[in-house]
Amino acid sequence: MFTSTSRLLSGVLLAGSLFVLAGCDKGNDPQDAATVTASAEDQSVAEDENAAMGDLVEAASPADITVAGSPAAEPTDLVRLAGSCFTRTFDAATRTLTLDFGPVNCVGPNGVARRGKIVAVFSGPYRQAGATTTITLVDYYRNDNHHTGTRTITNLGGGSWDLSVQGASVTTPAGTHTWTSQRKYTRTAGSATRTVLDDTYSVTGQASGTNRRGVSYTATIDQPLIKKFQLGCARTFVAGTLSITNSKEKTMLLNYDPTGTQACDNLASVTVNGKTWTIRCGR
Repeated sequence: MFTSTSRLLSGVLLAGSLFVLAGCDKGNDPQDAATVTASAEDQSVAEDENAAMGDLVEAASPADITVAGSPAAEPTDLVRLAGSCFTRTFDAATRTLTLDFGPVNCVGPNGVARRGKIVAVFSGPYRQAGATTTITLVDYYRNDNHHTGTRTITNLGGGSWDLSVQGASVTTPAGTHTWTSQRKYTRTAGSATRTVLDDTYSVTGQASGTNRRGVSYTATIDQPLIKKFQLGCARTFVAGTLSITNSKEKTMLLNYDPTGTQACDNLASVTVNGKTWTIRCGR
C-alpha cells in the first residue's frame, strides 16, 4: 500500500494558499480577520506541502535500494500524484533519489505546478521500521511559491511514521512563513489493501514559526487531525483542532470540522476571543 507521509498521502493535493471567507461572524472586520488568521492559514499550507512531499518520495522510493536505477516502488501512484513531466533518478551507491521537475513549471494531474528538485536520501528500505529518509529541496517551487527546509521521516512500522521539519520556509507574494515542526502520523485504516482510497490517518504533534506578517507563533494539535483519502475527501483534514498562540498574545483555535460531521469539504474555522471566521483550504 502506498502509505504516504504528511498531507498525509494525498491523491488530490491541497494547494499553497488559503483565504478568509465572510464567515460565521459577518460583523467582523475582514482586515482584522486576515490579521488573526494568518498563522492558521500558514500552518495549513505547511501541513499540506509536508505531506505532499512525503507522498511523492514514498511513491518514487526504489523498489530495491541496493540496485542502481531501481524503479519506483509505486509507479502508478507516482504518475497519479505528479504526472510525467519530471525526471526520476536513483543512485544506489549513495541511496539518493532525485525528482527533477525542471526549470519551468511541471503541472501534475491535480493542477499543482512544480519546478526544481526534491532530493531524498534513505538509510534503508523506505518501509522498513526504523529507517529514516531525509528530504531536501533544490530551487523548489510549488505553484510559484518557493519552499525550503529539511524533512526527516522515521518509519515506525505498521504504516506510521514521525516527521521532523527543520529550517522550513515558504515564500509567497504575501510574505515568507518560516517554521519547524514535529508530527506523528498513525494509520488507523487501510492497511489491508494497496490502494490509498481506503486510508485514514491520525496526526499529532506541535510546531512553531513566524507567519508571513512577521508574527511568531506556536501551534499544538489538541484533538488529532484526521485525514481520509476516499474520493472527494482528500483535499484537507476532515476533523481535528489546533491551538495557535502568537506573540501578540492572541490565541486561536483552528477547527477542521466546524460542522461536527467530518464532511469531505475544504472548510475550517478559526476562533479568537469568541469571534469565529471560516477559512477555505484550496487554491
